[in-house]
Formats: sequence, C-alpha cells, structure tokens
Amino acid sequence: MFFTSFVLSVVDIVVITIALIACMCAIIALIKVFAFQKMLTALCAGKKGAALEKIIIHNNERIREFDAEIHELFDISNTINKQANKGLHKIGLIRFNPFRDYSGNQSFALALLNSKNNGIIISSIHTREGTRIYTKEVQGNAPVNNEFTAEEKEAIAIAK
Repeated sequence: MFFTSFVLSVVDIVVITIALIACMCAIIALIKVFAFQKMLTALCAGKKGAALEKIIIHNNERIREFDAEIHELFDISNTINKQANKGLHKIGLIRFNPFRDYSGNQSFALALLNSKNNGIIISSIHTREGTRIYTKEVQGNAPVNNEFTAEEKEAIAIAK
C-alpha cells in the first residue's frame, strides 16, 4: 500500500512538472504573439492595409526595373570586355644595333599583344643600304611561323 501511494506521488509530481512546462511554453508563445502583433501594428500605423499593399506593389515594380537595368549593364560590360580583349594593350619595344661597326640603335623590335598574348611583332633592321621591316604573328607569346630573334623575345618579355 505504501508503495502504491508512493508511485502515485511520483506520477503526480511528473504530471505537475509537465503541466508547469506546458504553461511556461504557452506564456512564451503568448509573449511572442503579442510582440509580433505590436510589430505589425507599428508597420501599419496610420495607414490602411491597401496603402501598404500599394507601396509593396510599387517597390516590386521598381525592383523589376532595376533588374532589367542591371541585365542591360551586364550586357554592356560583357561587350566592353570582349572589345578590350581584342585591343592591343601590351606593348614592348627594344632598340638595338645588329652590327658592331654601326653606331646608334636604329633597329627595333616592337611587340603588340592583347590580353591573351596574341598579336604581332614588328621588327626593323637598319643598315647603310636601307631599312627592312618584318612582321611575325604571335599566339600565346609563341611564334606562329618563324622563330623569334633574341631581340623579339626581349620585346615580348617587356610587353608581358
């Protein structure tokens, strides 16, 4: 008999504890609901729900307009980037004297490369008899048909 009354007391304590926890959860939930209701009231204060809806619709339209403008700017940026990659903006120039008995550095090698290191080399050899100009195609800092001279390699190194 003593054991049965003791078991009932433990069960009663567990039930009371669970009931207290449930009450605390309910109070916390009520506090959160009141806080949310207060926040919602502050959001709509002084205006009707229809005015708030108009503001949301207007902002949504503006966001769509901004999105279209961003896409347009992105397309323009891509076009500019493609054009910039085609341009020759890496330049290397070396002046040299190919002959020992000749004074002055009248000969030159000029490297004109794009962002992918493609382009041309223009070389000039100046002698007493005249000046000769040569061009070579460059792809990835390497010659396409003919080998580079030492001066042309130096011009490419400067252009990098």
